[in-house]
Amino acid sequence: MHLFVFGCGYSGTAIAKAFAQDGARISGTTRSAEKLESLEKEGIDGFLFDGEVIGDELRQAMASATHLVQSIAPGSKGDPLIRLAGKDLATFMPRLQWIGYLSTVGVYGDHKGGWVDENTPYKPVSARSVERVEAEDAWLAQGAVLNVPAAVLRLSGIYGPGRNALRNLENGTARRLIKKDQVFNRIRVEDIAGATRFLSERKLGGIYNVTDDEPGPPQDVVLEAARIMGVEPPPEQAFETAELTPMARSFYGENKRVSNRKLRDLGFSFDFPEYRMSLAELWASGNWRG
Repeated sequence: MHLFVFGCGYSGTAIAKAFAQDGARISGTTRSAEKLESLEKEGIDGFLFDGEVIGDELRQAMASATHLVQSIAPGSKGDPLIRLAGKDLATFMPRLQWIGYLSTVGVYGDHKGGWVDENTPYKPVSARSVERVEAEDAWLAQGAVLNVPAAVLRLSGIYGPGRNALRNLENGTARRLIKKDQVFNRIRVEDIAGATRFLSERKLGGIYNVTDDEPGPPQDVVLEAARIMGVEPPPEQAFETAELTPMARSFYGENKRVSNRKLRDLGFSFDFPEYRMSLAELWASGNWRG
């Protein structure tokens, strides 16, 4: 097996580690020359990819790939790999057996706190979510053309070692923003990796929500982290008057509860199904700093 991860960042690296447990060859791309060294330390063959050109060295490495995970956000130009390889993807990756595309639950838009699943019509609000829908459609179509299973993994808010409420409390960036009835789902990065491996091993295509069991108010996560650490939580702030970046504020414009039942019914078991036990594990293991 040769896994190729386009966009080998936080989630991509976790996926690479999950596949490497079985001795798979792992390749991954990054935009940064500095990141190449860190990929190599993780046992990942690193390649530079700026989203504009597929160089000769990268193309040569792609030729032996059997499994593809695409983690790069599409942007206004569309998905970079579809745009550059497109109908020639079979030429670039002639041995390809499975495709995984990492998307977001943001494609569902706002449902006023109601439940959504994979059959819920999407109604993206932000431009970035519209771009994600277009990329999802492109990868599903690409899989059909190649006769290769293509799985779209819709991810909720990603956290894990080095990126969590415990770390935010330590560095002083944790906030308790209060917006009436607002809830979010979350997903531990290791469960993203596990779900990707699960789907690839079974050669499953289609759309899957990769998210925890318990959507809840974001301020509750901060309170739980403070309780675990034995520190005073930050004061409550009203969302309406809080200073936020436009992107941060846009997240609060979408309110929904995302179901993971489809993935569970297939037999996948989440290692970290809810944030309380997950934060407790991060703290107890000492892995919360990453």
